[in-house]
Amino acid sequence: MRIVVTGGAGYVGGTVAQLLMDHGHEVTIVDNLCHGHRSMLPAKAEFVEADIADRTVLEDLFQAKKIDGVMHFAALIEAGESMKKPEIYFRNNSASTLSLLEAMLATGVNRLVFSSTAAVYGEPEKTPIIETAPLRPTNAYGESKLLVEQMLAWLNRIHGFRYASLRYFNVAGAVEGRGEAHEPESHLIPLVLDVALGRRKSIKIFGSDYPTPDGTCIRDYIHVHDLARAHLLALEALGSRDRLIYNIGNGRGFTVREVVESARRVTGHAIPVDEEPRRPGDPAVLIASSEKIGEELGWKPEYAKLDDIVESAWKWHQQRYQVAG
Repeated sequence: MRIVVTGGAGYVGGTVAQLLMDHGHEVTIVDNLCHGHRSMLPAKAEFVEADIADRTVLEDLFQAKKIDGVMHFAALIEAGESMKKPEIYFRNNSASTLSLLEAMLATGVNRLVFSSTAAVYGEPEKTPIIETAPLRPTNAYGESKLLVEQMLAWLNRIHGFRYASLRYFNVAGAVEGRGEAHEPESHLIPLVLDVALGRRKSIKIFGSDYPTPDGTCIRDYIHVHDLARAHLLALEALGSRDRLIYNIGNGRGFTVREVVESARRVTGHAIPVDEEPRRPGDPAVLIASSEKIGEELGWKPEYAKLDDIVESAWKWHQQRYQVAG
């Protein structure tokens, strides 16, 4: 198939784009490079530097390339920032996606895999979270993604628009030549590894009084390669089904302190910790149930152990800074 990957110059989008090409698909990446990196672009993918809010560019591209489907990753992703500047999240994540959807409808492109988030659930009533759990985001980032899911549901109902919404949790780990790198960095595992590399003095833990075994937040970490495989399975399944909603996770959670301990084991470095107050909008526990996608599409994570995820990230970060140096 001929697939457009929005946000394909990013960590997850670039990994999925490469896997698509490995499976014989033709890929065109659309990215405005506001957070993406040219180094993340797969070597043989066509690249269009553009914003998904530019409907004219998208329509011309979809028609010229006779595009079969879209993988949509382009978004702002920082929950903490969204509680300070919610307006830019609704503009970039919600309104811009509407422009993308309008371009797809106008050109007859009728297959979308949407990168959603577990943040649509907010503070869950129980864990592991299943797909029918109440959708009550506790931050503007989650709300901006939920608005897109609501738009998709209506387009499916009225236009028969085919879509898969994948709600995933903390993505981590690395594949050959590709890992997690944000500027500025805000995700836990790369921040912890920065301490091991001597690039920062300590790791901050935000909140140590949550109702969890050690007082720190619990999150479900999914390896980026496992997540990419789930996206390909969803894309294929849309050939026979018109609406898919799946959680993607490894099915168990790890506290912030457990992640730090894992990094200490993997790297062999002492990693000092600074405790800070809670951040607004952070749920205490987010753990996914991925039973549905396992039963329906046969997906299951290959990287279920935290040390394996951290080790793959550690290898990539060491190579990254050796090259940079």
